[in-house]
Amino acid sequence: MTAPLLTLRDRLIRWPGGAWLFGFLVCRKAPYFASIAPRITALHVGQGEATMRHRRAVTNHIGTVHAIALCNLAELIGGLTTDVSIPASMRWIPKGMTVEYLKKAVGTMHATATPAIQPVESDAGYALPVDVVIRDPAGDAVFRAQIAMWVSPRGARSG
Repeated sequence: MTAPLLTLRDRLIRWPGGAWLFGFLVCRKAPYFASIAPRITALHVGQGEATMRHRRAVTNHIGTVHAIALCNLAELIGGLTTDVSIPASMRWIPKGMTVEYLKKAVGTMHATATPAIQPVESDAGYALPVDVVIRDPAGDAVFRAQIAMWVSPRGARSG
């Protein structure tokens, strides 16, 4: 069964402005992410991609993309990828994130998220690490993160 979020995205992107509308709707559901004005460029079971333009609102005092804006992009695409990758009977929540800033981030950032293991249906909660790499326009990795997602059965108490 296809995740409802994935069905919505697949339906919207067929239309002019549909990709923008999908990103807008994601940011309506989770308003904090609107601060980075993300664009979700790909979303499939097992992988998601998103971009963020380098603009004043995400720039730090030295003129590069701010570290926390990179974290926000990573958490956004990591969460969306998790949502469309886990079985429908499961839910998720981020429990932590380990990050590495590899070099100055300049230009449009491109993030790719991939679950480190295959998500499965389970009667008990389990840890699902999601790896995110953010690259600059030259294709160089500027940021790496591993997001610790907690996946548990719907209706169960989170651990």
